[in-house]
Amino acid sequence: MKTITEKYEEKISFSLSSYDRLIITGHLPDISYAKGMTAYLNKIGVKIFDYAHFAEPYRGKIRQHIESKSKASGVPIEFIGKSKIRKESLVSEKLKTRGTGLGIVCILSAMEGCNTYKPWHDKNTGKTFLKSDKSQCLHYYVYFIDKDLGFGYIRIPTWCPFRLQIYINGHNLLAKELDKANIGYTMIDNAFDSIANPEVAQKLSDGLDVKKIHRAFDRLAWEYCPVYKDLNLRYQWNVMQAEYAMDIVFKHQQDLQEIYGELVATAIHTVKPDNISSFWGQKLSPRYQGEVGNNYNVRIEGSRIKHIKGSNSIKMYDKFHKILRIETTTNNISDFKHYREVVHRDGTKSYQDAPFKKNIYSLSDLSGLLKAVNKRYLEFISVFDNKEVGRKNLMKISESKTQNNRNYKGFNFFCEKDLHPLLTILRAEFYISGFRNKDLKSFLNLSSSQISRLIKRLRIHGLIKRVGKSYKYYLTVLGKNTIIMAQKIKEIVLVPAYDCL
Repeated sequence: MKTITEKYEEKISFSLSSYDRLIITGHLPDISYAKGMTAYLNKIGVKIFDYAHFAEPYRGKIRQHIESKSKASGVPIEFIGKSKIRKESLVSEKLKTRGTGLGIVCILSAMEGCNTYKPWHDKNTGKTFLKSDKSQCLHYYVYFIDKDLGFGYIRIPTWCPFRLQIYINGHNLLAKELDKANIGYTMIDNAFDSIANPEVAQKLSDGLDVKKIHRAFDRLAWEYCPVYKDLNLRYQWNVMQAEYAMDIVFKHQQDLQEIYGELVATAIHTVKPDNISSFWGQKLSPRYQGEVGNNYNVRIEGSRIKHIKGSNSIKMYDKFHKILRIETTTNNISDFKHYREVVHRDGTKSYQDAPFKKNIYSLSDLSGLLKAVNKRYLEFISVFDNKEVGRKNLMKISESKTQNNRNYKGFNFFCEKDLHPLLTILRAEFYISGFRNKDLKSFLNLSSSQISRLIKRLRIHGLIKRVGKSYKYYLTVLGKNTIIMAQKIKEIVLVPAYDCL
């Protein structure tokens, strides 16, 4: 089956996969938790109940430092308070008049929540220590255009433990690399509208230099929050949020709009929780209690459908009605595993599947995982648009077949008795890990012998295949595409028809 990029190759200028929104947090490991801060104060000889006196001078130093930056750059500090004006809208207006030269774009300040500590004395143990607490402090948002990172911002709190937050965009990082390689391009917002050499651009995107980004973050910390040097500590940078986008750029808006409406309408009805899990290469556990579902809305840039699973999501939208963007977002990269070195408590090391570490050096491997998510989603929605293949597949599996003088009847999508088993084997855990006779038994009200005959029937019609000499079965390409089409028929044709009766 051809994907959308293959089917509409003549109408597409290029496709590009790249990081989009990246939010990175910087923390000082030694003092980023209550016990660590307690140990730090004990080490430097500061009493626990003097914690506020210890932190106060640093607040004043940060304020003076940002004010000096404001004066030197000629960019005033604007306090936004509880204003309903979005920071992004305000900064966007500044960029229109300022231009895209390097330096500070604007400086905003606001009173916002922050993590902090409070002194505590335990009368039972006689020990004095710090406990985690919540408070508010003044935060500065310095928006910049950096020579290595492009446009972004750094959020600086004025209270200990001075946890920083940096926003950058992967498309801006790539634009900087294209500039250095003398490759021409044009951009609309945070998307490339044209690239002189898309193949080289993709290689540059895949070759993300995390060490270079790390150095740039250290430079920003020194430039805007130098108090960490007084503490004789060093920032560690972790991934808070990562978005990875596949942009399919059509030559004309009309070319995308001719297919986009049906893609969205079908995805709304067809993509189920099991499918969402399978895009991420996971199975949906019966004990999973997080949010799973679809969301659809219309924005100025275009309409968007969003598939959510917990803190992660997959979005599809028609950016400026010309770019079909499939975008995966993760707010917790440790939800996912990859093969890496693991250091055990006894000091030994081994290579095994383990959750992603949250530090920025996971970005290189994470891009491969997110790119695979986008690819699975593209393959899934491509079935919606491939009507001719859908008709041929429908005819192929609905006709009876004979093998060894035995007749095996076809599958009828309009019969719940046939449709239910088909949708069952499309479940995320079966899609990824395959299934056995006993696995289907908990979902189908059939005996083992009946399931064996069903499996034989599925194999004869080419919907599943057996792995080696095992008793485990997987969906074939024909099976996957046909069953997705069956799901579409059920949700868009059968269910509405029943509702009208």
